[in-house]
Amino acid sequence: MSQTIYSDIATAKSQNKKKLALLIDPDKFITVDVVKQAETSGVDLIFIGGSLLSKGSFNKCVDSVKQNTKLPVIIFPGHIDQVSDKADGILFLSLISGRNAENLIGKHVMAAPVLKKTKLEILPTGYMLIDGGKVTTATYMSNTVPIPHDKNDIASCTALAGEMLGLKLIYMDTGSGAHKHVSLKMIKEVKKNISIPLIIGGGIRTPEDAYEVCKAGADMIVIGTIAEESPQVVEQIAKAVHYNHTLTEQGTQRI
Repeated sequence: MSQTIYSDIATAKSQNKKKLALLIDPDKFITVDVVKQAETSGVDLIFIGGSLLSKGSFNKCVDSVKQNTKLPVIIFPGHIDQVSDKADGILFLSLISGRNAENLIGKHVMAAPVLKKTKLEILPTGYMLIDGGKVTTATYMSNTVPIPHDKNDIASCTALAGEMLGLKLIYMDTGSGAHKHVSLKMIKEVKKNISIPLIIGGGIRTPEDAYEVCKAGADMIVIGTIAEESPQVVEQIAKAVHYNHTLTEQGTQRI
């Protein structure tokens, strides 16, 4: 298995180049137009997955997306069945914010032999659910309590422990449809204490949100709901994400 996806993420981090990922829920995937628009809008990666799959076809979704984009397609698994060799990689998520052993290691044991037979690039990821102001499907299905929105010390120590365990990415998420994103103070505190790439998802709905989250320390942000509701906003968010790197290079002030 190659390591091109992680190498690209790590290199971008070292150069302070921020990345934008679009999360596609197979249950809500209707047309490939959103994929084509994402590519032209400046999205860097496509994530595919959902906490609950009741209507859509995961494999069909992955296949359709791969046929219509040159962007890396990465599985963001909500269940052990969400594996497809047609994707490029998979976030091997360990829910380190919870105390549910099945989501820490149990399901991974079952998935490992299946994944070993694929060509997917495995991306060991410490997944942390953060309170975003509402009970999300991810929280309910994982049977875990999210880290309180203002407990920066718990989040920081949890992320640090994940890095010490050998995880290569930290993904902090308030969940799909969350009322608010991870607080800027929490992002700054976590960023200060880890050296691996930091991904932030959930509740990012405007270019201003994206800009501030990246400025606080996110190396990558993930959007989903807003792309479904207002596809035209994706390009604006992409510009805000990539604008952070432009400012760093030029030493200019935000306009």
